[in-house]
Amino acid sequence: MDNKRKSVKVAKPRLMAYLEEKNNDILDIEDGMLINNISIFESEIKIREARKISFDGVIFNRVDFKGITFRSLELTDVRFENCDLSNADFSEAVIHRTEFINCKLMGLNLNEASLYNIYMDKCNCKFILMNYVKMKSVVLSDCIFESSYFQDSTLDKVEFDKCNFRQSQLSGTSLSGMDLSSSDFEGVGLRYEDLRGAIVSPLQAIDLAKIFGMIVKE
Repeated sequence: MDNKRKSVKVAKPRLMAYLEEKNNDILDIEDGMLINNISIFESEIKIREARKISFDGVIFNRVDFKGITFRSLELTDVRFENCDLSNADFSEAVIHRTEFINCKLMGLNLNEASLYNIYMDKCNCKFILMNYVKMKSVVLSDCIFESSYFQDSTLDKVEFDKCNFRQSQLSGTSLSGMDLSSSDFEGVGLRYEDLRGAIVSPLQAIDLAKIFGMIVKE
């Protein structure tokens, strides 16, 4: 990630130069467990549901989280690379200085989560649930958020860079001051007041006018 190219500055994960490695292993996780300073590659997570798990200073590469329920999860200084988190439940999570690179997040439940200093790049986030979420210092780059839910969320210093939000629901989430011009918001569900103060392209202005029942005369 090159933060200099982004208008929003995101703090990178603080990872140790040397991390213990677990490759092709089985991770046995229990409620309240702290896992830190480790690199996990192509490993299997044994448990399917746990609460208040903490990962600190961890790299996950090609790890399968599909359908796992980790509610009230804490992630600090974590990097996910080529991981599959589809249909996982991370609701009420607190996530700080974390990167998601080329990951599948389809249907991931992040409702009521708090996200600070987050970078997502080239991720498939179709159907992701991010309602009642607090986001600050977040960059979403070249990601697919089609048919996703961002309702009643609070966004502060969030950048949308070439993302697809087609047919997504954003009502109750203010986009004021945010540059939407490089992303696709065709068919989104939102209110006029949610869009007030947002920066859009001329073509987007026409499409959004149609959403609010306005007739654009050429």
